[in-house]
Amino acid sequence: MLRLVVWSAEISPPLSPPPRPCVSVYFRDVKRTTHEVEGNHPIWNETLIWHLWNRPLQKDSFLQITLRDMGSVEKERFIGLATILLKPLVNKPSKILFMKDLTLLNHSMMPTDCTLTLQVALMTYKDIEKIGDEDHLAIMAQEVAKQKQMFPSSAVHKALSPKPQHFQVRVKVFEARQLMGKDIKPVVKVVIGGYQHHTRIKMGNNPFFNEIFFQNFYEVPAKFFDDTILIQVMNSSVMRFNAEIGRFQTDIGFIYNSPGHTLLRKWLGLCQPNEPSSGVRGYLKVTISALGVGDQAPVDQKLTYRADDTDIQIFKSSVVPINMAYLQFFIYCAEDLHLKKHHLVSPMLEVELIGEKLKTHVRMQTESPIWNQILTFQIQLPCLSSYIKFRVLDCPGNKCHDEIGTVSLSLNQISSTGAEIEGMYSGFLPCFGPSFLTLHGGKKAPFRIKEEDATIPNIVKDGLAYRGRVFLELITHVKSRQDAVMKDLSRDVISIEKHQNRQKYGLCVIFLSCTMMPNFKDLIQFEVSIGHYGNKTDLSYKPLVSTTQYSQVIYDGNIYHYVPWYNTKPVVAVTSYWEDVSFRMNCLNLLQFTRDRLKANLDTLKSMKNPRDPALLPQWEKLLRELMEDCKYPLPCMADQPKATNLDRKRWQLRGLLLQELARKAKEAQPRDMVATVEGWLYRLNAVLPEPQTNLPDVMIWLMSREQRVAYAQVPAHTILFSPTGDRHSGRFCGKTQTLFLQYPEGEGKKDTLPAQLRVCMWLGNVTDSKDLQLLCQGEVVVSAETYENQAKYKDQWGQQWLQHCPSFSDVMGHSALPKEDFKEPHGWHWQGSWTVEPQRRLLLDTDINKSQVLEEVYENQRRDTTGAWVPAAIPNTDVNGEPVEARENVKCPQGWHAKKNWAVELNHAVDSEGWEYGVGIPPSGLPQVWNSVEKTYYSCRRRRWARVRYRDHGRLSHEQETLSFLQLVRGRLDEEGWEYGVFGSKFHLNPQPQSQFRRRRWHRRLAPNKVKGIAPIFLLEGSLSLDMKQQAKREADMVSSTRRLDRIRSSWRAPPEITQPPNLPFIYCIFNKPHYYQLFCYIYQARNLMSNHIQTFQAPFIRLVFLNHSQCTQTLKSSAAPTWAQTLIFQHLLLYENPQDTKESPPFVVLELWQRDPQGNESLWGRSMWSPVVWLDVQKRILPPMRWHPLVKGLEEEEGEILASCELILETEVLGERDRLGQLPILSVPWKSGIYILPKSIQPTLRKMAIEMLVWGLRNMKQVRSPRLLVECWEESVQTEPIRDFQTNPNFTQSTLFLTLYMPTDEAFALPLVLKVVDNQDFGQETVVGQANVDSLQPYFCDPWAEDYMPPRPPMLSVKKYQELLGYLYEKFWLKSSNAEDEHDQEVDWWSKLFWATGDAPRSLKYKYKEYHTLKVYDCELEAVPAFQGLQDFCQTFRLYQEWPKLDSPVVGEFKGQFRVYPFPENPDTPKPPRQFLPWPKKEDFPQQCLVRVYVVRAANLQPQDANGLCDPYVILKLGETKLGNRDKYQPNTLDPIFGVMFEMSCTIPLEKDLEIQLYDFDLFSPDDKIGTTVIDLENRLLSGFGARCGLSKSYCQSGPFRWRDQMPPSLLLEHHARQKGLPPPLFSPEDDSVFYNGKKFRLQSFELKPPTARFLGSKKERLALYLLHTQGLVPEHVETRTLYSDSQPGIDQGKVQMWVDIFPKKLGPPGPPFNIRPRKPRRYELRCIIWKTAHMHLKENSLSTERMSDIYVKGWLFGLEKDMQKTDVHYRSLTGEGIFNWRFIFTLDYLAAEQACVLSQKDYIWSLDPTVMKFPARLIIQIWDNNIISADDFLGVLELDLSDMPLPARRAKLCSIRMMDADPKWPHFLRYKHCSLFKMKTVSGWWPCQVLDGGKWRLSGKVKMTLEILTEKEALIKAAGRGQSEPNQYPTLHPPLRTHTLLMWFRSPVTRFIHVFWKRYRFKIIGISIILLIGLLLFNFIYSAPNYLAMSWVKPELRLNAPIQIYAKIINSLNTSNANTSNLATPIRT
Repeated sequence: MLRLVVWSAEISPPLSPPPRPCVSVYFRDVKRTTHEVEGNHPIWNETLIWHLWNRPLQKDSFLQITLRDMGSVEKERFIGLATILLKPLVNKPSKILFMKDLTLLNHSMMPTDCTLTLQVALMTYKDIEKIGDEDHLAIMAQEVAKQKQMFPSSAVHKALSPKPQHFQVRVKVFEARQLMGKDIKPVVKVVIGGYQHHTRIKMGNNPFFNEIFFQNFYEVPAKFFDDTILIQVMNSSVMRFNAEIGRFQTDIGFIYNSPGHTLLRKWLGLCQPNEPSSGVRGYLKVTISALGVGDQAPVDQKLTYRADDTDIQIFKSSVVPINMAYLQFFIYCAEDLHLKKHHLVSPMLEVELIGEKLKTHVRMQTESPIWNQILTFQIQLPCLSSYIKFRVLDCPGNKCHDEIGTVSLSLNQISSTGAEIEGMYSGFLPCFGPSFLTLHGGKKAPFRIKEEDATIPNIVKDGLAYRGRVFLELITHVKSRQDAVMKDLSRDVISIEKHQNRQKYGLCVIFLSCTMMPNFKDLIQFEVSIGHYGNKTDLSYKPLVSTTQYSQVIYDGNIYHYVPWYNTKPVVAVTSYWEDVSFRMNCLNLLQFTRDRLKANLDTLKSMKNPRDPALLPQWEKLLRELMEDCKYPLPCMADQPKATNLDRKRWQLRGLLLQELARKAKEAQPRDMVATVEGWLYRLNAVLPEPQTNLPDVMIWLMSREQRVAYAQVPAHTILFSPTGDRHSGRFCGKTQTLFLQYPEGEGKKDTLPAQLRVCMWLGNVTDSKDLQLLCQGEVVVSAETYENQAKYKDQWGQQWLQHCPSFSDVMGHSALPKEDFKEPHGWHWQGSWTVEPQRRLLLDTDINKSQVLEEVYENQRRDTTGAWVPAAIPNTDVNGEPVEARENVKCPQGWHAKKNWAVELNHAVDSEGWEYGVGIPPSGLPQVWNSVEKTYYSCRRRRWARVRYRDHGRLSHEQETLSFLQLVRGRLDEEGWEYGVFGSKFHLNPQPQSQFRRRRWHRRLAPNKVKGIAPIFLLEGSLSLDMKQQAKREADMVSSTRRLDRIRSSWRAPPEITQPPNLPFIYCIFNKPHYYQLFCYIYQARNLMSNHIQTFQAPFIRLVFLNHSQCTQTLKSSAAPTWAQTLIFQHLLLYENPQDTKESPPFVVLELWQRDPQGNESLWGRSMWSPVVWLDVQKRILPPMRWHPLVKGLEEEEGEILASCELILETEVLGERDRLGQLPILSVPWKSGIYILPKSIQPTLRKMAIEMLVWGLRNMKQVRSPRLLVECWEESVQTEPIRDFQTNPNFTQSTLFLTLYMPTDEAFALPLVLKVVDNQDFGQETVVGQANVDSLQPYFCDPWAEDYMPPRPPMLSVKKYQELLGYLYEKFWLKSSNAEDEHDQEVDWWSKLFWATGDAPRSLKYKYKEYHTLKVYDCELEAVPAFQGLQDFCQTFRLYQEWPKLDSPVVGEFKGQFRVYPFPENPDTPKPPRQFLPWPKKEDFPQQCLVRVYVVRAANLQPQDANGLCDPYVILKLGETKLGNRDKYQPNTLDPIFGVMFEMSCTIPLEKDLEIQLYDFDLFSPDDKIGTTVIDLENRLLSGFGARCGLSKSYCQSGPFRWRDQMPPSLLLEHHARQKGLPPPLFSPEDDSVFYNGKKFRLQSFELKPPTARFLGSKKERLALYLLHTQGLVPEHVETRTLYSDSQPGIDQGKVQMWVDIFPKKLGPPGPPFNIRPRKPRRYELRCIIWKTAHMHLKENSLSTERMSDIYVKGWLFGLEKDMQKTDVHYRSLTGEGIFNWRFIFTLDYLAAEQACVLSQKDYIWSLDPTVMKFPARLIIQIWDNNIISADDFLGVLELDLSDMPLPARRAKLCSIRMMDADPKWPHFLRYKHCSLFKMKTVSGWWPCQVLDGGKWRLSGKVKMTLEILTEKEALIKAAGRGQSEPNQYPTLHPPLRTHTLLMWFRSPVTRFIHVFWKRYRFKIIGISIILLIGLLLFNFIYSAPNYLAMSWVKPELRLNAPIQIYAKIINSLNTSNANTSNLATPIRT
């Protein structure tokens, strides 16, 4: 493997803002990417791995490295690239390339100042263990395009069946951080698919939950993936409407499509979608998994309460408003919205994205609504959904009842991340339209895996019925402000009208053949529609020639039926109106052409499974050549296309870049890993292929019977669309013949059956391009109208007057009246000739025409008369249903048939001796309901059955020729009048019968086209022949004349009362006059099963080959696991009315069906394979086609088998046809043997003599067997063992090897399976096959028998010699005693320390300098699943045995243990024979073996909840044979992650007791205990394995201490046993120089120990050296394995994990070492004393009367998880400076587990709880400072959270205290960072810590607190007792009440000064303002007061008057004074 270590990079000049660079590295088209690291000097230290497999490095190998900035929102920012040549590693594989400061290049390939440091090395598989947690599996080429998808595809990891199945969703909530809010009590609400779960309520902004929730589903995958997961964090202390802090939402499908189906330990960004401007409101750490059957939940070995989370990656939800994107849907209008007949809908459009739904307004009573609305979605990139779903609902009265139609839009098709293209392509945001989306509804299509549509998964399935179209547009904006969710558009939308311009399209379909049909009793016809056009039940559109004439189906001579069209092919022509999207379809068809050629070449490449096939390299070169040719063909330009949308231009650019890249890769490709490479190219091409803006609906072909749609075929419109620009731009099936397999709608039809195989030729295009339609040039086109004249018979008179409920002229079904006078020629056509009578011969064909014999029956009926005698009944001769038939004497054989025997009475059922059966006639039919074979007096009816068999005459004509001769009869040979006799609903005959009461005859009249230019005449056949076209056009013009009455007119037009049935139409035929004859040769060799765990043996298998309407069967073989027919099936004189060149390009499919026949003779279909034969038009140019493996598919599901076959179709020329007619011989010479054609010699496999050597070890778990033996069969050879006589005491075989020689095919493609059968010898000589297994491929067992380094497998030595037993006795007597004495010493480490060292969860503060001597390996899977240990089946494999005739999922009945070797064997007896690969062991004295087994069950994780509280009470039960251990009372209460820490020791006998079953149960007090899950371990495999799996190899050999050696033998003896098992000489130790000679090499201790070890308890140098050598042999180390639990209630679903290991000690090897003590650690009780001295610089909240800030400060604190023990100080009132003095002591009691740095709390959740719940959480002290308020709620001032095991050292003075002390991720240099310490080590610390508060989404400093923290043990706390607060005992230290200044006394010292100071300081601005207002008011009052006097004096001017009369003047003045309240000063001087 290739390992690349990416160390660091230097980005110069520095980027701003700081970038988030990551490194992408490509090696052989496989991409690896590092994680993102922020900064201009990133450090990754990340290892990337590429597995080379069987492709070593070449001298031209290189690494391409790209450095990108992933922090950019819109696109990645390119930084630099570099290329590293790996040639030095090829020359020196052990060399390490260290690239320090590797210079990066820019786009112009010029050096930059950016550098990269990395290391490249070539590793061997022995170094795998050093990799650690890296990826061990190479990424396939097809996964490159999946790694970076902004809008991930819903393509599931594996194809899921549409049936309901088990699923499971897990959500584990770890903790939250930085939650918004003050004094919150958060709780997490998890909603999984509508099921709610809640965590416990916590306190604080950083709560720790550690709770897991399970939800099980049993649903279909589509519904399961649509469900959503909603995670809400709520504040439980406030009202519910305002309680939400933030949320995260995604759908389950996104989780399932994530790597491993899991989001592992991701931090979710929480937000409130209704407040997008609020930003992230906190973070929540979760693990979310969505698991199906067989999926494994990831193993998370990290501690849940770790504080050192270094990998913090925020996984953003669709609602997190960081880098938000807004999807705006412009909903314009819709058209053709139909739901029911005669019903106008009231539509409303609903758009759904990730559970969020937006709806438009409801438009009442219209089928073409106009909405003109904008719907806006807020999403996060990447979007956590795959599809946008649209639903149109019918909402009459604003109540939505019915769903009109649905459509889904894949986000992956309307956007791109750039991952599709390597290089600098950055992709594009979602966009769409303006364009139409087609709606579908009704019945759905069945599930089917389609490779062509791999990018469109089956989970998104709409209906089959066309329900209309929606016109919309999608635009994505990346902006900070959100528009309104719903907004109306202007109704005058002009810019989009160019996208709605319609053109007339024509669709023409020629039906060539219809075969493989079931037996339809009624007449059938086909309907072709595109949208609503052609749907004959929709009367709102013009009727079109969209249906074929009615036909009957006839028997094909085997089991199927077909439609006898022969040379007269029905044609349909449908016209429609759609938008011109040719520019878009041309591009799509060009890509489709490239993809089809690539896939066809890939399929051919896949079928060549032999790497030495000479055709392999030419096929590879052909693939590359054609791919380069196709990729260089230019795509139609979208840049200048006026109707192209933004999505068209983006995808055009993307597709063009991809084609360029594929062309470059094809040019550089090497012939290595061909299939994987091409599959990667094909996957990437499929990713850009789908076109979401097709506009054209799919073409639907419906098979109709009884006016009901039975089956369908769906043809994408673009595949048959014609383009005048060239063939590459046209659809791949345009004008070409294609084969369609009809399907039943979902839930209909019989299982595993096909309705029909249809061959059609289709053309779709603009009618202006149809002038020279080549489709119809293959034959003569006939258009004719037809009607049937009906007559009835009454009193031997025929006439129309006797007709009842039937018109005199009607259609073929007799439903519609069609008089000849009402027919009028359509526009563009004219009548040709007059009406003539001609029967429709296809309807008159004998359905038994292809049968070789027919059983005829007539029932003779009698009744009892009044005298009691039996007389003939009123209807003496009837059929089985009582219908009258002709008397048997009058029944004559039809022409061409004869009867060998006369009529005879049937006596083989319940009748009397004369064949009569009796009953009581019951009116009205008069027939008995029950017939009896015994006559009784009250029986009134009796009957007996007469039967005979008629046989077909063997004439010169075949059955098909007879059919053709009947169809081509001339007119004169039929009834001159052309009457047909019968009844509607039954078959009509040309010859009248005596009971015939109805007859009809067919009148038809041909139509001829006028000379019309520019259009095909058949597209003018619009409308009905029975309606006047002018009147219809006028009616349509009247309909659209008034837009105000449009809806009312449409409603009246949609359901006219006079039109109840669609009018009849002419029929179009294409008559082919030139037949062509072919011969088909099918070479069938072998079939094999791929589902080996389901069906092992085919029961009497045979192949049925179906080709068109012909079929043959192979011979029936005996039951076999891989039936081999080696037979050729030949079809001669096959008739095809097609152009031979068309047949060569698109031949009919060959269908091979594998059938089984049970002992009762019942046949059942096992699988079906379909492919096209090779067509040869000139036999001289024929090349024998090689046989390929073709998949066998059962129904429409997955592949379940393969068949090796090939077919060729050869055209018969005149010379060859003459030879065929003369000798009835096939064209080719095929060998004939034993009555069948065998394979030609040139195609038969080459055989070679091979030897199969078998190691037969034994049988296991076989119940109720006595003396079994093994029978091995391969082809025609077999060999068997001797029976095991004492199976119950020793199930091993007495002989150890079997040898078999046989001739086998040398080609791997012809490889034969090996069948293993277990035969039990029972009483009376009976032998029964009790079990069977198949080895499908012997390829893994091929070996080179002459290899020098080959060592035959040997069983391990499980016994010791005498002197070794003595050493073991001394070892047990002396060493164990001394080591037990050492046990009493209290060690500082234990076994749990080793576990946490291995998982990386060991506390950083707890260091042990010798831990490298005591490590173990923790496997996250079963030990058998570790690749290096080969499943522990290196000695012998385990083969599961099944029943001989099993059913699906049959249980295992036993096991066989053995091994195989296959190699060539010389045919010449003189040639030396190769050595045997297995050594015989005459005696297996070590088996059965008595063993001591120790089972260590450490812990379990993620168990399935069993109780109502979401938890369980698990305990362990062990079963081994009859032994059962475990204690039900020792359960772990209320936990899903129990820590058991128990060891079970038991004795057993292997292999009699080999299966160790570990069961976990849930304890229940009253009800029976529930089984959680089970896992089974095969102890025998571990004991026999050469990897030493019986006891893991310890890292060091310790004679004492906590990690003592526990194996039975010391390392030196283990090395000796290992050497013997490998066939090596024993090691030779040399004590002089501390060395050992082993396997031809000398090893010294100094090479392993560079320095003498200083660790205690290590053993001698000899043992240490032996142990070092053992570790280099790839043995199983000391380990802990993680096993998955499964339950029968949910098969295949992970029920949880259990971590454990097993030690097996054979008793013959001596006593084992002492067991490990793995008992769980117990916490230690501590007492935490926290003295709150004072606070300083607190942010004050309130204002005093003096306007100064002040607060009443108090402090409260608690330990995290112990919120109930919250403590408070007293209140420091009226602090004006932020200082508070308390001298207060908090005392907390905690149980602390120092080894895990966690607190343990055990308490009951409720009073009625039976057991307490144990919780672990970090030791975290929370201190909060509050402002005390009397009336309102207290104000929060700040918080301090300290992790007691890793806390910052306090500052000595308050000035040195800053918020940087609490920075969790400091960016300061190391020497400037604040030091951290553990209080449990320091014991006591004192000083200042900062308090912080959340302000505006950021934390800021809000104050400081001085504390003393002291931790005491429980014993120390009793000695140094102290009280809480200041209570007694007040000591250690003594706390005195604080001296506080009371501000209330200052008021009495200077009251006046205080009063003035208070009022002036607080109200100074108000006082100044009031003073100014008073001054202005005074001046204004003075002005008003003085103004009248001044004005009066100014106007009167008294100084100018001379001598005015005094009296008058006084009166005037007095009057003025009385009228004025204010007396003027003018009146004062006046006196009388």
